[in-house]
Amino acid sequence: MSGSAVRMQKNAAMLTPVQLEDLQRRFGERLSLSAAAREAHGRDESFYPPAPPDAVLMAESEADVCAAVAWCHEARVPLIPFGAGTSLEGHVLAVQGGLCLDLTRMNSILRIDAGDLTATVQPGVTREQLNTALRDQGLFFPIDPGANATLGGMAATRASGTNAVRYGTLRENVLMLRAVLPPGRVIQGGSRAKKSSAGYDLARLLVGSEGTLGVITELTLKLHPLPEQVAAASVQFASIDAAVNCCIAIIQSGVPIARCELLDAHTVRAVNAADGLGLVEAPLLLLEFHGSPGSLREQVDTVQLLAAEQGGHRFDWAESPESRSRLWRARHRAYWSAKQMKPGCRALTTDVCVPISRLAECVGESLAEAEAAGIDHFLVGHVGDGNFHLGYLVGSDAELATAERLSAQLVQRALRLEGTCTGEHGIGLHKQAYLLQEAGEDSVAAMRAIKAALDPRGVMNPGKVFSAPSLRPFGPSPPPEGARPPWGGPAAGPTP
Repeated sequence: MSGSAVRMQKNAAMLTPVQLEDLQRRFGERLSLSAAAREAHGRDESFYPPAPPDAVLMAESEADVCAAVAWCHEARVPLIPFGAGTSLEGHVLAVQGGLCLDLTRMNSILRIDAGDLTATVQPGVTREQLNTALRDQGLFFPIDPGANATLGGMAATRASGTNAVRYGTLRENVLMLRAVLPPGRVIQGGSRAKKSSAGYDLARLLVGSEGTLGVITELTLKLHPLPEQVAAASVQFASIDAAVNCCIAIIQSGVPIARCELLDAHTVRAVNAADGLGLVEAPLLLLEFHGSPGSLREQVDTVQLLAAEQGGHRFDWAESPESRSRLWRARHRAYWSAKQMKPGCRALTTDVCVPISRLAECVGESLAEAEAAGIDHFLVGHVGDGNFHLGYLVGSDAELATAERLSAQLVQRALRLEGTCTGEHGIGLHKQAYLLQEAGEDSVAAMRAIKAALDPRGVMNPGKVFSAPSLRPFGPSPPPEGARPPWGGPAAGPTP
């Protein structure tokens, strides 16, 4: 399989020597043209080959962002915001060349208001950095996608993660933001108040926009008190169905569980190999409970009873902070641990989210398909909110074709079950046709109209969400049968 960089839709938007000289005069040492910097900023955690930008600008202030956005708007040059590069759907690939705007130097925590339970940060602050600063205040920021991502990138992709079942996603935890829109104007959405009815909700419009509307430069986030007591446990099941049905029973019973994560047997085997956990290689639920000692006891008693009804056994506790951290570290590293089980492979990882009552059906059928296809795979899931991830380990073009077929079938199943094509990864490059199928032509047309109004020259992260340039050998899945691609053309035929 080729690992070479692929530039899609090579066109006049690429930076010319004159433009590069102009940028160097304006930004000096903050602008890098080195092959190493461009290559590092032209990749993420997706299965796509690198697509490097023509230059990388290290922004150090909102003024830098305004200048970069204004310059790109005037020159009609693509601008790609970049944080930690941990996205999974090709969000940061420079598919039309242009300027990558790295925001990691904008990493100051501007304000912590313990009384109001808020923190105001620049976009390059990471979630671990914020939580370290909050520790002595008895507070924490709960959104935990696993990777130590930047908060600006997490907001741009509407991240969630293991705590979402109790604390929600970025959408529910952003009170206010500042962003730079073409041609370089700064807007504010929301306020530090807990609620508002003042006009359109611009903050929610920017959260999840994947860098296609503007560049987030400041965030005011909700904080939460550290729980009085924390308990974590793992419980094993004889089958995936039993584990999922236990999760459904927990949610439907109203237990305010903080985390409820599912690992299939393949994933357990991988984290055992990587972290030496010594878990029985069977479907596993990882659980965490937050609250007072009394409420914790009630939660635990209820969950133990529900697990027993589904045949759960070996209810093992992680009581110390160290043992809890080790357990969750293994969960967060499941993706990399699974890849180590097949050296040299790439992982085509997809996620869907369905109503909790349809979760067992969606998970069971999807795993049965993967087993029947004979492809190496792994499953992890934030199953407390109906969201799960399937990764297919690909080492050849034939395996890639199988993985793309299975990924397409998984998404079709989720849509049929009244779910969504992505619970947290976003659309990026890979799921553009499914957005059209899920939302409908009129809804996508409305999204396009918003994009055109705020970014009339189409310079903000072009090629993402709406249009689908082709990348090979690791390219986007073909559109679902009968769907009209959002970039025009006839309806798609059967998936090969």
